[in-house]
Amino acid sequence: MAGKFVITKGKDNKFYFNLKAGNGEVILTSQGYKAKADCLNGIESVKKNSQDEARFEVKTSSDDKEYFVLNATNGQVIGKSQMYKSGGGCGNGMKSVAKNAADATTSDDSE
Repeated sequence: MAGKFVITKGKDNKFYFNLKAGNGEVILTSQGYKAKADCLNGIESVKKNSQDEARFEVKTSSDDKEYFVLNATNGQVIGKSQMYKSGGGCGNGMKSVAKNAADATTSDDSE
């Protein structure tokens, strides 16, 4: 099963997307967007930028867990992963985003 972007609307009235792997697990979460059109542009940006390994940046949280962010060409963060207990898990997460984002479908659950 292929990956899927799911658009939702938060309690703050902003639009968010999650990229889910084929197994339904959330592998990337967006920032909040004021307009749905901007959220859709964010999805297109993930599809494009996730294919460039250099756009991924590994970070360490305050409790020493690794996570990654996906950056646009201008350096802006367009998505963030879950927290991983190991560097190997973080690396696998980045590969999963690259694999699933390229031809992922989009569903709109924001209504």
